[in-house]
Amino acid sequence: MSEPIAPQAPHHPEIELPPDLPPAPRGRGSMLVGVALFVLVLAGAVTLLERRTDAKALANDTEAASVPTVSVIHAKAASVSGELVLPGTLQAYEESPIFARTSGYLVRWYKDIGSKVNKGELLATIDTPEVDQQLAQSRSSREQVRAQSELAKVSSGRWESMRQAGVVSQQDADQQTSAYRQSQANLAAAEAAVRRLEQQESFKQVYAPFSGVLIRRNVDPGALINAGAGTAGQELFVIARVDPLRVFVNVPQAYAQSIKSGSKASVTLQEFPGQTFAGNIARTSDAIDPATRTLLTEVDVPNAGGKLLPGSFGQVHFAGTTSLESVTIPVNAMLFRGEGPRVGIVNPQGQVNLRPISIGRDFGDTIEILGGLSEADSIIVNPSDSLEEGQKVRIAPSSPGQAPPVKP
Repeated sequence: MSEPIAPQAPHHPEIELPPDLPPAPRGRGSMLVGVALFVLVLAGAVTLLERRTDAKALANDTEAASVPTVSVIHAKAASVSGELVLPGTLQAYEESPIFARTSGYLVRWYKDIGSKVNKGELLATIDTPEVDQQLAQSRSSREQVRAQSELAKVSSGRWESMRQAGVVSQQDADQQTSAYRQSQANLAAAEAAVRRLEQQESFKQVYAPFSGVLIRRNVDPGALINAGAGTAGQELFVIARVDPLRVFVNVPQAYAQSIKSGSKASVTLQEFPGQTFAGNIARTSDAIDPATRTLLTEVDVPNAGGKLLPGSFGQVHFAGTTSLESVTIPVNAMLFRGEGPRVGIVNPQGQVNLRPISIGRDFGDTIEILGGLSEADSIIVNPSDSLEEGQKVRIAPSSPGQAPPVKP
């Protein structure tokens, strides 16, 4: 018996049937799943690695940002010269304010500012009505005391005669003698009071105490004048002796041994280019100022023609002083700490060394350093006050035209 034939689907001439494909091999699905898992794991590892790299880069950037950047320069060798030049201030040889010794009203002044006066010359006159009245009253009181003293003298002599005659007792005679001596003491006191007021009245005339120039006048006629130099007193004039002039100089400690009294010195001023005013070292303080480490020195300069003016600023030249090897740095490179002046140096390891220095002459924008620095040191410019010893720093690149610093 033959097997039944399965009915076939009717074949439509416009529909194409898909080709018969062979069955998929066993294990291919597992392989695809493994590949997908590997790709996911690889992507996760790459993401984790990128995050770690970014975190490390951020940490490096943060650490780099925390290291301050500084600009450095190098010290310059100071010019070697046997002459020491220091700034100095010209002052009058003598200068004195003149006050009134009596109270009253200014009648007239006879000398104005810029006037040359001689010693003992009349400067002003003061009207003192109160002192005049007190003097007249004191003289009258003196005459009264003198009359009483003369009467006491006569009485004492008369009682002494009666005592010798036995008419009065010794006690009564001694009382009269004591009254006479007391009247003599009262007369001496009255004489002293008159002399005091006469001397005070003589101060109505104000005279120059020494020869010089009147550099200040503070009163006009009619002004009320109070005696003395206290809070109520007002200076009438200021007189100065300008020949010679004193020039005071602060000599650094390193040069103090070269400054000797009697040595030659000279002064130059900006307003007199090419001119030199000779002088001598008059005296020194013979002590170093612990605050500035300098020796106060006075140079006297003749000024017969009055060409030099008190209060002027000049340069004092000391010849033959000892030359020292030194360097100069800008003023803005210094640090002032409690332990003394310091300069920030960047060492080859990129760390800060706060080095103590010995200061010499001040040239304005620059300052001389006598010890503690060399031309090879990398000096920090405009250092921060918070700069510390051993701190890590980074050197900024040099600007065009500037010599490159020594990089650590």
